[in-house]
Amino acid sequence: MSGKPREINLCGLVAVRSRFEREPASIKRLFFDEATGRKLGVICKALAAARKVYRCVPPAELEKIAGSIHHGGVVAVVDAPKLRAPSAAEIAGWAAKRTPLLLLDRIGNAHNLGAIARTAAFFGLGHVVIPAHPSAALPGEAAYRVSEGGLEQLEVWLVPDLAKFARQLVAAGYEVAGAAARGGRPEASSGGRPVALVLGNEEHGLSPEVTAACSRLVTIPGSDRVESLNVSVAGAVLMWELFGRRGR
Repeated sequence: MSGKPREINLCGLVAVRSRFEREPASIKRLFFDEATGRKLGVICKALAAARKVYRCVPPAELEKIAGSIHHGGVVAVVDAPKLRAPSAAEIAGWAAKRTPLLLLDRIGNAHNLGAIARTAAFFGLGHVVIPAHPSAALPGEAAYRVSEGGLEQLEVWLVPDLAKFARQLVAAGYEVAGAAARGGRPEASSGGRPVALVLGNEEHGLSPEVTAACSRLVTIPGSDRVESLNVSVAGAVLMWELFGRRGR
């Protein structure tokens, strides 16, 4: 088995620029069409100085490199992120600073992961925690593209057991608020404690274990004409209520 790091493609001008602004040395190769290349002068100059590959290619080749027609005119090849679990000291530090957290319980669709990450970055969150579960989407090409640079603004953590992690947060002083389609309270008060919002799987919602580990459940009141919102939409509403509104 090769020890070579797994590579992913970052597609789209916003995503590539965001990566360059955050970590320019992480871009290993860059490919673009003629029109988009006119907007990449600074990045190309940096790659030239580092003796890295950057090249204008025909549309068909760019689509082949991206593995998708949704490349936005530019593809940056980077190493896939190395994800790890936060330490007890890091959790304690977050609690002391009242750092808001977002936990994703087996979000399976990469596009939903990207949309949620974009919203989280918009509201100023810095940390997203996902479980090491076979059905959980990991940050990859589709998620980075849909996030429009949002994933570049977030630290993504990977924990072996999300329910256990939620209990650790409660013990550290967090209000762990699980999103539920029904049965939760609509109000956003946390009693002054830092808040961790948990969003569940698109089809099944929160697992019973994660539900039991939450300190409370929150439900978005609706008309009952449809059963629920898409998880990325529900996440946006709850992030505004729990995190965005507080800063206003």
